[in-house]
Amino acid sequence: MLQSIKRLYGNKLGALDGEIGHVKDFYFDDQNWAVRYVVVDTGSWLTGLQVLISPHAFGGFHHAGSFLCVNLTCKQIENSPSIESHKPVSRQYEEEYYQYYGWPNYWEGNGLWGWSGIPLMEPPIISLPIDPIKESRKHHKRADAHLRCTQAVTGYHIQASDGPIGKVCDFMMDDQRWVIRQLVANIGHLLEREVVQIPMEKVDRISYEESTVFVNLTKEAIEQNPEHHLVLDGTVD
Repeated sequence: MLQSIKRLYGNKLGALDGEIGHVKDFYFDDQNWAVRYVVVDTGSWLTGLQVLISPHAFGGFHHAGSFLCVNLTCKQIENSPSIESHKPVSRQYEEEYYQYYGWPNYWEGNGLWGWSGIPLMEPPIISLPIDPIKESRKHHKRADAHLRCTQAVTGYHIQASDGPIGKVCDFMMDDQRWVIRQLVANIGHLLEREVVQIPMEKVDRISYEESTVFVNLTKEAIEQNPEHHLVLDGTVD
């Protein structure tokens, strides 16, 4: 099932033993469009800090109303590696994060999630201690991950093969595989705006310097193909 990323912003998140905050943002991998982390605003629980929750922790995408469930305890989340000292998200941080929770690294193996096509659907392994000496020796070999925020890309211009056509307003995510399948865009003039969806396989690249998403479709193909048009309930801005 496809989920609107935009409609998940603000949803409350519950750990096994209490509420941990609300959904602030999502980090996605701009190489294969997988959603790697949910960014959680912890509010007053952790003095306003933000934490990352991997899809591995959800054990499936179960929600009731605007409440999402996480298969972790508050203590596990509180003691996890802090993202505040690793912005933007680096591979160094991810290695520490995955070692802490005992999950398999998604960047090892041929699958979308490492050796698996989907995130783990089971509780995490007991957290493992991190060897600071061993970790420090690997720092020079680490490459930054290709992770971007959905909030940051929202509002980017969309450049068709023959010219500009609109702006990004949402993303549609497969809630089983945690992969963005569609880019949602506003096109047309202010009084005649239409909402269309563009398959991610038609996205050529994202230029962060130009705040632009380049797609391999003509403006006519986007405007005239009924399969691209998306019917929503008026909540897309």
